[in-house]
Amino acid sequence: MTMVTPRAPEPPPQDQDEEMLVPQQEVEVFEGPQPMEESMPAVDNESLPDASTSRFTWKIESISKHSGRKTHSDVFVVGGYSWRVLVFPTGNNVNHLSMYLDVADAKSLPTGWSRSAQFSLAVINQLDSKHSVRKEVTHTFNSRESDWGFTSFMPLIDLYDPSKGYIVNDQCIIEAEVAVRKIVDYWNYDSKKETGYVGLKNQGATCYMNSLLQTLYHIPYFRKAVYHMPTVDTPSGSIPLALQSLFYRLQHGDNSISTKELTKSFGWDSYESFMQHDVQELNRVLCEKLEDKMKGTIVEGTIQKLFEGHHMNYIECIGVDYKSTRKESFYDLALDVKGCSDVYASFDKYVAVEMLDGDNKYQSEKYGLQDAKKGMLFIDFPPVLQLQLKRFEYDHARDIMVKINDRYEFPLQLDLDRDDGKYLSPEADRSVRNLYTLHSVLVHSGGVSGGHYYAFIRPTLSNQWYKFDDERVTKEDTKRALEEQYGGEEELPHTNPGLNMNPLKFTKYSNAYMLVYIRESDKEKIVCDLEETDINEDLKTRLRKEDEDKENKKKEKAEAHMFTTFKVARDHDLAAQIGRDMFFDLVDYEKIHPIRVLKDMPFNQVKEEFSKEFGIPVHSQRFWWWSKRQNNTYRPTRPLTQQEESYTVGQLKDAAIRMNSSELRLYLEVVQENHLTLASRTKDDILLFFKLYDPEKEELRYVGNLLLKASSKPSDIVPKLNEIAGFQPDEDIELYEEIKFEPNIMCEPVDCDVSFSLNQIADGDILCYQKRCSLDQHRHPNVSSFFEYVHNRQVVHFRLLEKPKQDDFSLELSKRSTYDDVVEKVAQHLGMDDPSKLRLTQHIPHLQQPKHQYIKYRSIDHLSDMLLLRNPNQNCKV
Repeated sequence: MTMVTPRAPEPPPQDQDEEMLVPQQEVEVFEGPQPMEESMPAVDNESLPDASTSRFTWKIESISKHSGRKTHSDVFVVGGYSWRVLVFPTGNNVNHLSMYLDVADAKSLPTGWSRSAQFSLAVINQLDSKHSVRKEVTHTFNSRESDWGFTSFMPLIDLYDPSKGYIVNDQCIIEAEVAVRKIVDYWNYDSKKETGYVGLKNQGATCYMNSLLQTLYHIPYFRKAVYHMPTVDTPSGSIPLALQSLFYRLQHGDNSISTKELTKSFGWDSYESFMQHDVQELNRVLCEKLEDKMKGTIVEGTIQKLFEGHHMNYIECIGVDYKSTRKESFYDLALDVKGCSDVYASFDKYVAVEMLDGDNKYQSEKYGLQDAKKGMLFIDFPPVLQLQLKRFEYDHARDIMVKINDRYEFPLQLDLDRDDGKYLSPEADRSVRNLYTLHSVLVHSGGVSGGHYYAFIRPTLSNQWYKFDDERVTKEDTKRALEEQYGGEEELPHTNPGLNMNPLKFTKYSNAYMLVYIRESDKEKIVCDLEETDINEDLKTRLRKEDEDKENKKKEKAEAHMFTTFKVARDHDLAAQIGRDMFFDLVDYEKIHPIRVLKDMPFNQVKEEFSKEFGIPVHSQRFWWWSKRQNNTYRPTRPLTQQEESYTVGQLKDAAIRMNSSELRLYLEVVQENHLTLASRTKDDILLFFKLYDPEKEELRYVGNLLLKASSKPSDIVPKLNEIAGFQPDEDIELYEEIKFEPNIMCEPVDCDVSFSLNQIADGDILCYQKRCSLDQHRHPNVSSFFEYVHNRQVVHFRLLEKPKQDDFSLELSKRSTYDDVVEKVAQHLGMDDPSKLRLTQHIPHLQQPKHQYIKYRSIDHLSDMLLLRNPNQNCKV
């Protein structure tokens, strides 16, 4: 025999109150746990549309003669398979009737066979059919478990009691109803193919949001209104546009859809996507955002038309003629679950009258303290009624939040006009029929600290339900969508029925927490047809472009192994960066756009592509290796040789990596004006780069490069440099060599009367020049002092100690400033005469709080010692 223990704590998917057994021998005595339906594979929890169902009735004549042995029915066929009912009239080692469904031809079936069936077995009460005993279960039958059912179906004492009506004239009537299901292979399951709908991807803990979005999407009137919102000029990242995109993809997609664009529009980061939020609050915020976006458009007021209802709060005095009323609107109703058996009981509680008397009398403005009645009645209900079931509440005794798993029933049709409209106020329009049909059941499975959410939805309000469980969509029946989501308790037998016949109870932790009803009279309008013309053409175009971009990225990723990237800096890049984004060196390669080419593309072909792209003839191009020097500066070192230019880009990148470079970086030298081609390079040639400094404007800019003779003197090129700068030909200028900037600035004057080689100036070096001026003429009279200023300048934000999270003012200071320099600058800004009265304290960035102790006057040398820097380039606070 096969014995399986039930899973805990999840309840069985079918209602049952006894254990099940797969009998293989007639007289084996069970020790330990008994098999139960919960052991069935999870794959069987999904009902499929192509079920074949049949009912079989078996009349057992002279049942008393079958005592002590098993008996089986004739074979019947369902779904092309042969079945029979197996019965132990006096129990299978228990004092209960034992009954099972058996695969009749199990021994002759091929190896590896299996079939899934949802079935019920019943003993018919021949005196009153209402008292018949029926039990239902789903199971996957295979060679190891070819029969399945209930070991303790019903007590023998009840079965054989003549007054009970289960056996009449020694005849017992057994009924079996069998629905054969197709076994679902969820590894290859296609929701779109099987149901016509697609699911939503779970980002970590967004199943609650997915269930709500699927519910809203399957209200066609709502979806149409979302499509009609104007988003033509709306930037990416807006909630309406993200929702339009999501709905469009749900409607036209073939696979599950990502919600990342929508959660990003909410302002959520990846961490928040792993946090469960409140569904009711999310629903309200989403509707508010959409309602605001719809204002002034053809769909203005749609949210109110669909979801808004009104109720009247009243207080009516008993002894005097006085009544106070207040009208309020609602988009959803929160109904009590605890203490209520069903939705109607919750509505009864919602409108229950509270007496204000004794110490709790009502203080009326005109009559003073009065006995009064306090209550609430509905003025009107919305076409789409959203009911939030209060499954979570605070337990004051235990000081914790708890989940209410009590059984709570809800009908397929909800009549809010019942009992002569007892829920309606006198002002209500009684001509409106408030009869609702159930559209969606949103389910929470788990406890107060977490769980899983999914939804059962009838998109067209037909008899066919669908379960939307994140990425998977399956067809379901009405029982699964309603009865099995009521919650409450389920009964299981004791693990040893021979010793203890009292059933065990366990709580069902999967239950409905939100219901959506649609008014019958508005059904045709709300569950409307959508046309392609309802979808904005701009949205279609935008999404098609997004899809094309995704496909291109996907293709690039698939072909990534065939491609490589490299970067080329040109004079255009140097001029764009120097004096703006940077002052030292020549270029920041992080800001150079990479070029993507096939690894096996010859570099000579790259030159041809450059010629087409930038209009630079191939013979006017010379590429230089760019590498790091020993002093941590980056400069062009030498041109590529003819042999290297014949290499592929992949080979050149490998060579760059061998030279300890993380990527292939090149500099493109272009032929100078008035030349048709680049001059041939000799050993005496050097390529130098020039920056121009203006001490009056305190500006530095890149002005170009020159190919010079190392044996020539700087004085030889002064006329050329003056021409480049726009100076007079005989302007007296100073030249400085920019050598390094870390850890200290090194920028030294150049002797113009000796050769470049004697000045130790070589390929890739940088010369800065300016008009000669006196040291006291400007704040930073020469390049060296300007570099020192740039290197050490620091913007410091100052805050009052009483307001540590609010900037008061900021000053640009030097990291080399002393304590006295700093407090003097601060005093000047504040208009104080005595800087010694100021006290400074350091700011702790990650706490956004000041340090407890002041900065001691003699404990630091410079401003840099006073600051707590997380990043050497960031602004700091004191």
